[in-house]
Amino acid sequence: MKTRIIYFVILILIIAVEVVIGITQHDNFIRDYIGDVIVVWAVYCLVQCFLGGKNNHHAVNAGVFVFSVIVELLQKIHIADILGIENKLLRTITGTSFSYIDILAYAAGCAVTSAGIYIYKKIKSPA
Repeated sequence: MKTRIIYFVILILIIAVEVVIGITQHDNFIRDYIGDVIVVWAVYCLVQCFLGGKNNHHAVNAGVFVFSVIVELLQKIHIADILGIENKLLRTITGTSFSYIDILAYAAGCAVTSAGIYIYKKIKSPA
């Protein structure tokens, strides 16, 4: 239970950062790229809230990357339009434009997550 709460708190903090980025940043780099790097951290934490953190963290991270790529590919076929989503917030969450660069940003976010997992495990149980 404690692990789920930690992941939930981190998730809330990441969402807050994403909202601040969305509201305050109007440049292409931070909003478009850093936001996409960070969003996979939010998805990872969301999944861990349900799994309780007692699992293969790298497998979860890989699953987050696959999920992110699927969402991006759905944007390529204009899934928001196909589903008739008109609400601005839902369209933003779903995404409306495909970019290969977004996939690279998701990969970077997952790479940072993997590095964090590796470092945490080394600190937690040194050899």
